[in-house]
Amino acid sequence: MKEDYIFYLSPVRGFIFMEKIEISRLVITLLFLLGAIFMFIKSFLKKKDMFNTAFMTRTAIFSCIATILYIVPYLKFPIPFFPGFLELHFDEVPALIGGFAYGPLCGAFIIVIKTIIKLPFSSTLCVGELADLIYGLVLVIPSALIYKRKRNIKGALIGLLVSCLIQVAVSSFLTTFVMLDFYMNVMGLSEKVILSMCQAVNPNVKSLDFNFLLWVAMPFNLFKDIVLFALTILLYKRTRKIIDKIKA
Repeated sequence: MKEDYIFYLSPVRGFIFMEKIEISRLVITLLFLLGAIFMFIKSFLKKKDMFNTAFMTRTAIFSCIATILYIVPYLKFPIPFFPGFLELHFDEVPALIGGFAYGPLCGAFIIVIKTIIKLPFSSTLCVGELADLIYGLVLVIPSALIYKRKRNIKGALIGLLVSCLIQVAVSSFLTTFVMLDFYMNVMGLSEKVILSMCQAVNPNVKSLDFNFLLWVAMPFNLFKDIVLFALTILLYKRTRKIIDKIKA
């Protein structure tokens, strides 16, 4: 009886232990990212002249566009050869354009605002929105910072390339080793179910660790970034005259 009792409790303790590890890992990651975001915003708050009516109006306009692209379900598209829970949406495009036109702080605000507005409509208990917030910030801020220092097509391309490398690395790692586990715990989906969804479109996926990162997370983020960057360059070039008039 004693041995049976120990055997009965061990899976429960193991589950609680693993749950604590996942939560601790998520909290540490979020604290680090929030600290980096805080230092970034703090450095810009010293420039009080930035927060004028024009800046807030421009940020609000792009935030509205990004929110519509983020909330409306019909504006999100599944991608062949990737599992259905990974969708392509274009709400980062207004943030990239806003970051290029009005600075990295504007781009960051657009990402934060559209995420906050989306939270009440979340279908993933805010897990998906939290992931999109992190992914959007690491995509928009580096490219806007580089373009701010070198405002020409070369600066834009360098900024987008650097952002792509950072975003693919950060997003793929967090999706595989933090958000995927947390998503399974919150939504109640087993590892077997998610693995079967991945294998249905890509038989090369054997596990939800580095194998998932190599065959799913990295290719998906790379493909998404290429699409978003192409749209950003196309639309920014077409709207540059309008943006310049607004600046004037």
